[in-house]
This record gives sequence, C-alpha cells and structure tokens, in this order.
Amino acid sequence: MPSSETMERYGDGYLEERNLVQRWPTPIPQILNLVLLGALFYATWWIFQDPRGWLRLYTPFVGYNYCRWLLIIFIWMVYIFNFWPFRRVWLERTHPVVKAVVLTSIAFVIMMIVIKGFFEGLLGSYGLAYFSPDQMQKIGITEFFAEEYAALAILMFAALASWLSPAWIVGMEGAPWHKERQPVRGITILLVTFFLATIIFFMTMHPHMGILYKEWQSFAAIAPPWWHDFADTVSGNFHVSWIMCCTVVVWLVETIWERYPFRVIRHDWARRFATFFGIIAIAFACHFFLYFAQELWWGEAVRGTRRLMAPDWRWLHVGEMMIFFLLPALFITFYFGNWPRKGSPTYRVAVRTLVTLVAAIVIYWLYYNTSHLFLGTQKGFSHPQQFPMIPTIWLINIMLINHWFMDNWPGWKIAPQTSTESARNETAMDPALKPAE
Repeated sequence: MPSSETMERYGDGYLEERNLVQRWPTPIPQILNLVLLGALFYATWWIFQDPRGWLRLYTPFVGYNYCRWLLIIFIWMVYIFNFWPFRRVWLERTHPVVKAVVLTSIAFVIMMIVIKGFFEGLLGSYGLAYFSPDQMQKIGITEFFAEEYAALAILMFAALASWLSPAWIVGMEGAPWHKERQPVRGITILLVTFFLATIIFFMTMHPHMGILYKEWQSFAAIAPPWWHDFADTVSGNFHVSWIMCCTVVVWLVETIWERYPFRVIRHDWARRFATFFGIIAIAFACHFFLYFAQELWWGEAVRGTRRLMAPDWRWLHVGEMMIFFLLPALFITFYFGNWPRKGSPTYRVAVRTLVTLVAAIVIYWLYYNTSHLFLGTQKGFSHPQQFPMIPTIWLINIMLINHWFMDNWPGWKIAPQTSTESARNETAMDPALKPAE
C-alpha cells in the first residue's frame, strides 16, 4: 500500500475514503442530480455533437472519437494516476464546481494532445496514413471520408484503451506496480496497457483499416481479415463487439458486483488473474449470447446484406446493447450507494443485476423510439447515422465528472470524518472500489 505521506499529499484512496452524505432525504438528491445531469448532457450535446447544433461533431465518427478519448483520459487521471499531481487537501477543500472545471479542462487538453498530436500528427504523418486526414487527402480520398476514416482508426484504438486501462486496475489491482509512488505507478501502468492495446490493435483493428480503400492493402494488412469466415464479415465490428463487452463487464464487476465472485480468492495473484481473465470470459459470453439473441429476434443474418440483416451491424449492435447496461449500473453505484447494501453478496449482486437488466431494456426502448426527436440522430436501429454508443458514453462522461470530480454535488457533500474506517463503514459511496479482501 502507498505510504501515509503519499496518501496525504495526493489522491490515493480519495474516492474510497471521502465521506459523502446526502444534503436532503432520498429521493431529493437523486432527482436533483438527475436534473443536473440531464441539463448538462443536453446543453453540451447541442453545443458539441448535435447535427443541428453549433460544432456538429456527430458526423458520427469525429464526435465519437472525442467522446471516447475523453472517457479514457478521465480513467487515466482518476484510476491510473489517482488525481496526481493534485494534492489531497486540494481535492477535499476545493468547491466541486471549481474542481470540475479545472480537471475537465485538463482532460480536454490531454485529449487534444493525444488525438491531434500523437495519432494525427506523429503516427499519421510518419507511420500509418490512416491516422491522418491530411495524409489520406493527399492520396485522393475526399475530405469527409478522410476525416471519418482517421477518426474511426483512432477511436478503434480508444476502444482497446478504455477496456485495458481500468481492467489492469480492477483485474490486476495495479500489480506489480501498485506499491510504487505516483507518478511512477501511473506512468508504468499507462505504458504497459498502451503497449498491450497496440499489439491487439494490429491483430484486430489494423486489418479492418487495410480493406477500407479502393485497393485492399494486402501487403500491409491481412486481407481479407483472418476472422471473416468465422464472423461472416470482414468488418472490425466483430472485435468492437467483444471489446465493448469487456469494457462494460469491467465496470459491472467494479460497481454492482463488488468484484464478486473473484474477491473471495485469497491468494493475490490467483485472484488477479482470475479477475482479469474472468472478465474476458464473461464478456465473450455476452458477445455471443447477444448476437444469438438478435438471430432469434430478427432472423438469421445474411452475409453481403446491409443494415439490420448484415452480420457486421449485428456485431456492432452487441456493443451498443452492452452500453445500455452500463448506464443504470453506474447510476445505482454513484447515486444510490450501491443499493441494496444489506444481505448476502449473492443477494445484493442478484438484485442490482436484475434492476440493471430491467432498466437497460427500458432505456433501450426509450432511446430507439425517441432519440431522433431530440438528439438529431436518425430513426431506426441500423441507420448509418444512428450510433447510440456516442450519446450514452457522452452521458457517462458527465456522470463521471459529477461523481469523480464534483463529489456528487449538489445532492451530496463531503462531511467531516473522524477516521477512514468510520467513513467507509457509514457512508462510503464506492464500496466496490475497495481492494478485494
């Protein structure tokens, strides 16, 4: 564990140890924060994403790229670097709105450096042309498709990063560098997960990029991709599906499942490997089950068709369905203290999972029946301009800002605490974030 000096100076343990208490009785704080989330979501969606709004980044991939990388930067700042270099006293005493503005602004700057500097500027200009819109336009691709292809490539890498970054903390518990001080710990985990993401990217996403163009780049990427017979498609959506499942399952394990059943394993490394690879196993089960469920509902997919009956869209839709499970899971954890808190672990996990399942189905139905009315998307399940992962992750980003940066303001406040233990036992809002016992 980090030394007491490190714990005091920086943000290690801050999320677990902060003593959040409701300002008013339930359900007033929940309703108040839900109204705030909705207002921030719609205002920022109109400004940045909505095709009828100001910046109109929902093209859709350009907006999705920014949306996804902002999520990853939040994870890096909070989970990997534990708010470093901000001091613990600043996190505890600064007004939640000020913290949100400062930390979100920093995340935005880092996101732009990663996208524009690293991917488009460095890799796109001196390595892989499909990361750079400018380079692709030089070889005759139109401006629109150049921007979309580049955004698609970068966000495909983002999909891997958004799984592996939290998975190393949740599954591997940050080991073997969990005892290192910041920023050594954060930099090391960041580099390791980035390296793993790069390897998997070239095995799964790079072949997809190699067949996007008029002439398949078979000399640089496997063409047709190695998975096309098994998945009935050459599209990388097959990998987007299981990677999205991994991403969502990481957070289900971390939040409503309290890291059960893996936390009962007492041997450290056995628990870590079981959690990390157990998440992948559960994700693949969801990956294939949700594809099969579509076969039952819409009929067998037909290779070579488009939209609803196409295998590539069906695989993409698996990832889209999974993200609907994440919204209620996070809301239960963030704003209902991971209710229920009493009863056996099996009972608690079962109740939360059932509530999450029902809520996800309701949100799914509401989204596809109403989103075209107020988000500027297109009506229907499989329209090329209909990407539910963009608005849902956009809302999740706002939820993370409110919970991680704003301490659930305005419905909650940080109350004085006499000891870390009393804070955890009485009103800790993130029980699932505690290390496995």
